[in-house]
Amino acid sequence: MKLLRYGPKGQEKPGLLDAEGRLRALEGKVPDIAADVLTDAGLARLRAIDPASLPLVEGHPRIGACVGNIGKFVCIGLNYADHAAEAGMPIPAEPVVFNKWTSAVVGPNDDVDIPRGSTKTDWEVELGVVIGKPAKYVDEAHALDYVAGYCVVNDVSERAWQIERGGQWDKGKGFDTFGPIGPWLVTRDEVPDPQKLDLWLEVDGHRYQNGNTRTMIFPVAKLVSYLSQCMSLQVGDVISTGTPPGVGMGVKPNPVFLKPGQTMRLGVQGLGEQVQKTRAAD
Repeated sequence: MKLLRYGPKGQEKPGLLDAEGRLRALEGKVPDIAADVLTDAGLARLRAIDPASLPLVEGHPRIGACVGNIGKFVCIGLNYADHAAEAGMPIPAEPVVFNKWTSAVVGPNDDVDIPRGSTKTDWEVELGVVIGKPAKYVDEAHALDYVAGYCVVNDVSERAWQIERGGQWDKGKGFDTFGPIGPWLVTRDEVPDPQKLDLWLEVDGHRYQNGNTRTMIFPVAKLVSYLSQCMSLQVGDVISTGTPPGVGMGVKPNPVFLKPGQTMRLGVQGLGEQVQKTRAAD
């Protein structure tokens, strides 16, 4: 299934895409694409619904983040060897873990704000993983059983705040609008192998990132297992699994960073696309 949320910010309603790619309303069936709806039992109840029985949503409503009420937004840094190389950093021996604040979460096509005074705002296309049941001390062999589904994430980053202002990557990762998620959550039964997905990103039509999840240093199962050793993962938590090479910071000889008035377009194979305009923060 492809599950999504649509409508004005803060007023999103649950929906799904039918086999023809049409938006169907789930209002009245579930309160949101969140919490127990994301468990195996909750998803089974949704699969039992005939999409043709659901009302069609007319027009082109705004698409919100595909998961509501996110508790934790956990991110992984330097998880592609070639990206670590372009960043001039060694391949990590263990996953590099940081967080995005949930106030960064926006819809996949919402504007991205360039922070006041920023000259180093950057892009990162990533595979997002949504947790579907509580995970604590999970072994790697069974880790994917704890996944509800997958989505596209743009891990927008302000590099000066991330790197030059006393460490603490979280500072440069959590600005408002720095976490576009969606357009939809694709349930894990439709993604038989999360390590065989192409990722790409363009800015103003120029392709900067081309990658595939097979080159991850730590695959999805390892990440879920690892994180569950140092925190309990809850239903609806989102893990952003790292980016392939091609970020603006890595462009040689002169890095390229985002400015107001540009357009980012990005996607992950089978999981949809995002399009964001950049604007100066108010």
